Amino acid sequence: MPAFRIEAVQAARKSVCHGEPERAMSGGIASEFERIFLPHLDAAYNLARLLLRNASDAEDLVQEAYLRALRGFEGFRGAAARPWLLKIVRNTCYTWMRDNRARTEMAEFDESVHSIPGSTPETQSLGRERAEAVRSCIEQLPLDFREGIILREMEQLSYEEIAEITGVPPGTVMSRLSRARARLSQCLKLRLGADDRTMKRGSA
Repeated sequence: MPAFRIEAVQAARKSVCHGEPERAMSGGIASEFERIFLPHLDAAYNLARLLLRNASDAEDLVQEAYLRALRGFEGFRGAAARPWLLKIVRNTCYTWMRDNRARTEMAEFDESVHSIPGSTPETQSLGRERAEAVRSCIEQLPLDFREGIILREMEQLSYEEIAEITGVPPGTVMSRLSRARARLSQCLKLRLGADDRTMKRGSA
């Protein structure tokens, strides 16, 4: 389990246990919450990472969202677990971005996330270049386009689930996705085409 996931669990448990032990922890509520939602923390981090464009901030916000979700677990009525958690993550990220506008321009690329295990140095380099091109193009999208691409193309959520998370009608979700895909495709053609031309000149 990645360190940030362990920290998220521990931080949520300590905070809730310290403040509301009898209500929150009796009957194994926290354990049941972890059983349902812990498998979705990677998806939560992926969403926060690409919305915030900063790995460290994403880890902090995932922990905060996990704590909020645990505190609100009694209101969970057996709906789809991943969309329920991602909606909390998304709202937590939006609140943070509203309060930290200057920092939302920061971005970084973690090669360890995008490396291809077992491949040659040459293919790893090519894979990293393409992965960074995708990451860069996604991060250049407007926020509403960016979250649609993440939720649909990366997390494979339905239009209805995305509509529930983002609070817009499914038709608007589809329209935004169509425009986001067009922008993303155009950006990737420009980025990858330029990279290919550079590589050809370097090998000539």
